Amino acid sequence: MINTQTLARPYAKAAFEFASAAGQTDSWSKMLNLAAVAVEVPEVAALLNDPRLTSESKVQALVRVLGDDADEAFRNYVQTLGENDRLSVLPTVWELYEDIKAQAEKTLEAEVETAFELSNAQLQTLAAALSKRLDRTVNLQQVVNPALIGGVLIRAGDVVVDGSVRGKLSQLAESLKS
Repeated sequence: MINTQTLARPYAKAAFEFASAAGQTDSWSKMLNLAAVAVEVPEVAALLNDPRLTSESKVQALVRVLGDDADEAFRNYVQTLGENDRLSVLPTVWELYEDIKAQAEKTLEAEVETAFELSNAQLQTLAAALSKRLDRTVNLQQVVNPALIGGVLIRAGDVVVDGSVRGKLSQLAESLKS
């Protein structure tokens, strides 16, 4: 069986290339997100998986759901997905599109997990340090987790920095076991 990402990747790349050339990466991001959410609605998913319907009928149904939020180019894109029986991979297409867009814009979404809420100044300082280290603009999302006891746990793409007290205690416990 073929991986969903393998199926979705060429469509995500094509969407990004078109949107980038047209200067519409943000609007395509919104349209792809809307379509991705739409195909996951149980009623729409059932319709798209109905073998009695033609691909054209499925595309028309999805386009009706999208309404005026989808421009003509995007409707044509959805048509292509439908003709190739790929409407169900739209959520993965959107995720991959966002990854490609972030790489092109040199941005990175990061999560900072702390035991206590950080001030805006602390978040800005942390974001600046991460941006410098990763050579990207870092957008931080803060999550408060009292179980960390203290310190910080940062997840930014493939990078994980565990400076939490819980992490240090776990390392200490592991070293004592060996």
